[in-house]
This record gives sequence, C-alpha cells and structure tokens, in this order.
Amino acid sequence: MEGLLDYILRDTLTSMGGVDRCVSEFIRVTNTLLPERVFTRVVPELLQGGCTRAGMPVRPQLLGSDPVCLAENAARVAGMGPYGVDLNFGCPAKVVNRHGGGAALLQEPELIATIVSAVRRAVPAGAVVSAKMRLGFHDTSLALDCARAIAGSGADELVVHARTRADGYRPPAYWDQVAAIRAAVAVPVVANGEIWTLADALRCRAESGGDSLMLGRGMVAHPGLALALRQHDQGQPAQGDAVPWAQMLPLLESFWALVHTRLDKKAQVGRLKQWLNFLRRTQPQAEVAYQALRTANDPGAVHAWFRAQGLPR
Repeated sequence: MEGLLDYILRDTLTSMGGVDRCVSEFIRVTNTLLPERVFTRVVPELLQGGCTRAGMPVRPQLLGSDPVCLAENAARVAGMGPYGVDLNFGCPAKVVNRHGGGAALLQEPELIATIVSAVRRAVPAGAVVSAKMRLGFHDTSLALDCARAIAGSGADELVVHARTRADGYRPPAYWDQVAAIRAAVAVPVVANGEIWTLADALRCRAESGGDSLMLGRGMVAHPGLALALRQHDQGQPAQGDAVPWAQMLPLLESFWALVHTRLDKKAQVGRLKQWLNFLRRTQPQAEVAYQALRTANDPGAVHAWFRAQGLPR
C-alpha cells in the first residue's frame, strides 16, 4: 500500500505478532534494470536477511507491464535473498493504470500470463513467485481468466482483493467470488479486502472458502488484528477490536522513533498523523491524540505530546 504500509509501519506492526509474512509497497518497473539501491530503499529488510526486526519475511512487490523488464528486475531482486517476489495486478491508481500497470492488466489475461511466465523463468526455482489481483477492471467478467493466467503460468500463490478497480475501496468486498477463483485454480489463494475486525476475518474465511487472509488497512487501524485471529485459531481468548491504549502508546512511540530517525523532517509529523487517522476507527483516544496534533508540523510538538503521556519522547 504505497505511502502507507512502508518498512517503518511493517516493522512496527509485525512486532505485535500474528503475522506470517509481508508484501512490500510496489516497486515500479518501467524500461530499465533497477540498481539494488532502489530495492533496498523500498525494502530495507533486504539488508537484514529479508525480514523485519520481529523476524517476519518480506516479499518485494514489482509493478509494471513489460514482461522482459519485469523478469530482469525480478531476477535481480531475487538474487538479494528475499522470501520470494510478488507481482502487482491490482493497483487501482489512475496514474498507474494509465501506463498499463496494476489493475489495468486485468483487461489482458494473455499479457498477465506472459508476465508471470517470464518472471517464473527468471527467478530461481526455489523462490516463491506470487501475485495479487482484483476481481477485474470495470467488472468481474475476466476474473477467472486472469486467475487461471496467473496460476497456470507458474505463480505459487495468488492473493485476491475481492473488489474490482471500479469498486475502489468502497464496501462491500465480494468474498464469495474468491471462493469461485479458489475452485478454478490449483495454487493457494489468499483473500483480501474489507477485513477490519476479527468478525470480518471469520466471515471472510467462511465466504471465501479458505483460511489464508491478507490484511491491509484493517491491520493499520487495528494493529492487534492478526494476533487476535491467531489467538482465536489457537483456542485462546482473543483480543478485542482495539489494542488497549496503554499498549498502543509504546507502539506509537516506537513508530515515532523510527519516523524521526529515518524520514525527512518535513514528512515526520504527517506520518504520525496519518496513522492516528486510521487508529481513530478503533481508538477513541486516538481521536483525542489526532486532534491534539492535527495542526502540528514541528517534530518538537510531537516530542512534547509523548512526554505529556509519560513516555520519553
């Protein structure tokens, strides 16, 4: 999720537990073989064994439409030791779609097959090649064709965001259509889209016909969501629909410490407010924090706010 779930938030969220692996923000591939520094800028986990500090594997995601160029870049990043390579066939952004990338490719199953096949040939046999798609561009008429193109061309796993590009992020997500895709392909299928709570996750599993889920904005709004699902599966009392604020504050402080040391000063406060804005969905105290910092632009104001909460920042 470009501009949101970057390596800093990945590092913070995976520390909560319950996550099996992550997929990076997309790395745009156009007409050149990218240098390794581009991959490590988006996925600095490549410099630490391909994992977050909590030990969660991260799979770099490539976005583009040229099979040869994507294959060359996939081979390069695969050589840097990640836990597989992911392909983006789902981004709904207009600027991406205008250039034939992301969800725009869902109108061309044959090209999708060519891309996946080229990447599979370029990546070592032991490395995972996965892909993420939506249900379609304008409608769902080519959903099964696209899924079969991905699975039949060598992908090891398929994530399905259960909405079309035209649906954007508007609810609902059509989880039952993931079940139809799962029945049509022979690779593991992961359901994604509109999973905000443990109850959502359980309904998604029931309607999609499988256990594997990908969490996006729901995990940003509820950092304990993956852990709650893991606890449920293990028969343990599951955390509710929000992390207790006393537990959230140190997590926010850890996030701010990374933001403050790794991002440009002008971007720092905005990143914290961005996360607080998502947390307002589940945390009344996050609303209070957001309003307190809403007009702030100086990192010093954030340091002062953390000190007022009894934290060292």
